[in-house]
Amino acid sequence: MKAMYYEAFGATPEIRVLPDPAPSRNGVVVKVEATGLCRSDWHGWMGHDPDIRLPHVPGHELAGTVLAAGKGVSRFKPGDRVTVPFVSGCGHCHECRSGNQQVCEAQFQPGFTHWGSFAEYVALDFADQNLVPLPDSVSFATAASLGCRFATSFRAVCDQAKVKGGEWVAVHGCGGVGLSAIMIAAALGARPIAIDISEEKLAFARTMGAVAAVNARAVADVAEAVREISGGGAHASIDALGSQVTAFNSIANLRRRGRHVQVGLMLGAEATPQIPMAQVIGHELEIYGSHGMQAWRYDAMLAMMAAGTLKPERLIGREISLAEAVPALVAMDQATDLGISVITRF
Repeated sequence: MKAMYYEAFGATPEIRVLPDPAPSRNGVVVKVEATGLCRSDWHGWMGHDPDIRLPHVPGHELAGTVLAAGKGVSRFKPGDRVTVPFVSGCGHCHECRSGNQQVCEAQFQPGFTHWGSFAEYVALDFADQNLVPLPDSVSFATAASLGCRFATSFRAVCDQAKVKGGEWVAVHGCGGVGLSAIMIAAALGARPIAIDISEEKLAFARTMGAVAAVNARAVADVAEAVREISGGGAHASIDALGSQVTAFNSIANLRRRGRHVQVGLMLGAEATPQIPMAQVIGHELEIYGSHGMQAWRYDAMLAMMAAGTLKPERLIGREISLAEAVPALVAMDQATDLGISVITRF
């Protein structure tokens, strides 16, 4: 199979011909039809993820068709259209038994703990517990865009922040995660405020449902700007970027008893942000993490898509080839693209 491959962190990946994978007893091999290019892949390539063992094939947002299934797989067969959460559960630990596969104690993550989907084929373990049947109405490119950013935002907005209609929701960072969160919050009847340093991204965020926008470079105090727009602060706030500045602002811009959700990864130099703890205590703020979404929760998201309430395909910026994904991955920390890039040609 053709795959993107690297042997050292930070070294330019190559397109190699590698052996085709075989399914484990409880796993499948999927023919990859589409796979998203995500900032998490860049973090992995830079060596920020301790789970990655070299050499490596990245890629964790994917959709395709089952090519082969192990003898222990009962729910899926060759030819089935599927997608999969980027955090998959073992199905046996306490967290999986409680329905929280997204924090499985022995989780499987294609593109991190195992070789990923920047390839013609990818092997996925624990198939019965984690694969999601894909309706014919959902394109492979759209399904691939769900795998990390959109599904993670769905859980962050709906399950962690518990956003309700009429609430003010501040979203810090208008990349794929942030734009997804804005669309989902707007679909729930909330009032999203987009915060970014790019006027182009802020304009795009308005088309996704943001009712107001704050250019962080154009105001003296982001939190004060959000409080002014919302009449006292956001009910819920999401750091969709993952930096010390955005994490601090996301907490600081909350009203009393507000909820902060940390979605953007806090890695490297950004790993230990300051927290306005006096405000957290005095205003009884709530701070949550959000890490992927369980396979069983996809039904609710897919139902909203089928109803036309959510249109994640609007977030796809461009479709690229596997070869074109190499320079795109390397330059991702400097990227200014609007929307999500999806690999659809191998």
